[in-house]
Amino acid sequence: MAIKTISLDTRFNMSTNIPIPKQLETLTTLYHHGYKSDLIEQSLSKIINLEIHHAHEQAAHLKSKLSTYENQYGMDSEQFYKQFMAGALGDAIDFVEWSAFYEMWHSVQERIEVLGRSS
Repeated sequence: MAIKTISLDTRFNMSTNIPIPKQLETLTTLYHHGYKSDLIEQSLSKIINLEIHHAHEQAAHLKSKLSTYENQYGMDSEQFYKQFMAGALGDAIDFVEWSAFYEMWHSVQERIEVLGRSS
């Protein structure tokens, strides 16, 4: 006699084709209607904390890249970026890369700020 096994994915469809914004809207609607769930609260807190940790790791990696350029060219990245965007430094490949790393670092800093408001 064969034993039938049922995977959780068959019984409880864990994948979804619903877009993330729609899923978040659904959770927000439930919350505004008074629905509380320890599972949802814990899951969302964990997701946000993981994103904060990941963003800090990205920021540290990018800061290391920026420090290399700052040491090589003797100026901080903010000062460099202002001059670069004003066209005062030319378009050497180092400067293009430096500006890209600075923009990425700045973007990560904004993400950390947003995530910090929600934790």
